[in-house]
Formats: sequence, C-alpha cells, structure tokens
Amino acid sequence: MTRQSAREDGFTLVEMMVVTALVGILTGVAVVQVTATRNMVKGDSAMRTVLANMNQAQMMAIQQRRYVRVQFDTTVHRISIVREETTGTTTTLGTAMFESGAQLTLTSGLPDTPDAFGNTAATSFYNPVNGTFASLVNTTQVVKFAPDGTLVDWNGNLTNGTVFTAIPNQGPSARAVTVLGSTGRIRGYRWDGAHWVKV
Repeated sequence: MTRQSAREDGFTLVEMMVVTALVGILTGVAVVQVTATRNMVKGDSAMRTVLANMNQAQMMAIQQRRYVRVQFDTTVHRISIVREETTGTTTTLGTAMFESGAQLTLTSGLPDTPDAFGNTAATSFYNPVNGTFASLVNTTQVVKFAPDGTLVDWNGNLTNGTVFTAIPNQGPSARAVTVLGSTGRIRGYRWDGAHWVKV
C-alpha cells in the first residue's frame, strides 16, 4: 500500500513576507514619483501664470495703444498689470498670485537659459545697449510693453529679460520665462534636471 502525504493549501510565511516586501517597495517608488510629478505640475502652473500675464500685457499695449507695465513684486510673489493713461495716471488691470507655494525666485546653482538674458535675480531685465539692469522700485521690478509690442524699461529703453519661478528647495519645479525686448517674443523654459528645455 502506498502512503500519500497530506497536501496543505495556502502560502508559507516566507512567501507572504516576500510579497509584502515587494508591495512596500513598489508603494515607496510610487510615492516618490507622485511627489516629483506634483512639483513639476506646480512649476508649470507658475510658469503659465507668468506667460499669461506677459502675453496679456503685451496684447493690451498693442490693442489699446498705451504703455502697459508688468510689475513683479518679489516679496509677496505677485504680478500686476498696470496701464499708463494719457492723463499721466495709471489703472491697475489685474493682479495674479502664485499657487501651491510657487514663488518668483532664482534657484541657486542653475545656469542661465539658452536666451542668456541674465540670471542675477528672480526677475532679471537687461538693457543690451547700455549694459545696465532695470532697476527695482522698492521690491518691485517694473518693465513695460510699448504700443508696438516691444519690451522697455522704466526709461523707455529696449530691454531683454528673464523671470524665474520655482517652489523653494524643489529643483524640478524651476521654470523661466524670457522676453526679447526688440520683438516682444515671450518664451517659456522648464528645467529637466540637466538643462533648460523650451516649452
């Protein structure tokens, strides 16, 4: 007579521990990826805020045949659009704040964008003719779109510029918006961890 051993159904303790460890590893990887992706999305949101306000100011300057200021307050991280009236007064047309902790800030260690308009501050506007940077008014950087769509400084001189945004201490969230003064061309850049990529 042949004796058969009784077979027990189920998993051994070792098998359960291996599966639990694998699930834990996969969960950890997913959390890291989600966090990095969230910071990238927040960075894109800040860049789109700058792009939208710059484009709107330029469009209003051309359509309304007025100088339209774009004011960057680096203390409260706010962008304002202000129209200069023919009477010498000004009218604030809109104000935008950044969401999700994004700021007007220069991330240390990152190089300048390929346009090379400067990276000395969060808002860096440079006059290529006389080699000077646009001045701050208190903590506010002010540039203007002229009625022909060009970008000028406070004194009406053509100026190129870069606006940097990021979530502090989150390298993948770094973004930049550049403006070529003579044509008014506005361009966005995203930091991919190694170099600036045009959006």
